[in-house]
Amino acid sequence: QVHLVESGGGLVQPGGSLRLSCAASGSTLDYYAIGWFRQAPGKEREGVICITSSDGSTSNLDVARGRFTIAIDNAKTTVYLQMNNLKPEDTGVYYCATTNNPWGSWCGAKHYDNWGQGTQVTVSS
Repeated sequence: QVHLVESGGGLVQPGGSLRLSCAASGSTLDYYAIGWFRQAPGKEREGVICITSSDGSTSNLDVARGRFTIAIDNAKTTVYLQMNNLKPEDTGVYYCATTNNPWGSWCGAKHYDNWGQGTQVTVSS
């Protein structure tokens, strides 16, 4: 399994932007789907946005629509999450994950089996 390490989290004011990175080591991000997820205190882990490697299509979850985008570098060693117009409810630990399960395209956390350790994002004034 590829080893995933997230970075780029931090404290940002409402309306601000952050770009998270997820670096792969031990292998490239050559998986059926790669995704970003988050978990707020007391809540279940939820999908944010996922990308299907074969065609570059992305999930269409409400949480990301119009604000978040996902991208993979050409070398397939890093996946990025660009977050714009952040809101306090975006606060949580953000994780990247990979899967070879085709259901991963739907961006459900239960379909992913390889996870990074997470990076904290706090949106507050």
